[in-house]
Amino acid sequence: MESKLIALDAAKALDSKRGSNILIIDVAEKSSFADYLVLASGSSLRQVASLADEAEDKLAEDGVELKNSEGYGNTGWILLDFGDVIVNVFTEEMRDKYNLEKVWADCEAVPYESDVKEEI
Repeated sequence: MESKLIALDAAKALDSKRGSNILIIDVAEKSSFADYLVLASGSSLRQVASLADEAEDKLAEDGVELKNSEGYGNTGWILLDFGDVIVNVFTEEMRDKYNLEKVWADCEAVPYESDVKEEI
């Protein structure tokens, strides 16, 4: 499966569990370790774990192997390494602290539109 499609599937999985501020960053030109970073925030440690589990489950269904994971527990940041795609799920506090958007600001964002409808 192409890296961009993996990143988009991960974003959809995060979106399906109400992840917020989902962002896909194309780092292929600037990075030797991945082609795409997928970032998302959760409102609590429990939601962060649920978001990470959903992304892992969805990509496993697609036949994408999880190479490594870091951060489960009370860290506020879970990293899922799928090879060419790295999924980062943060609490809002940890996302602000590490500000990966700024670190990778010279890379292009991949457009992603939420499929989840807001409840009124």
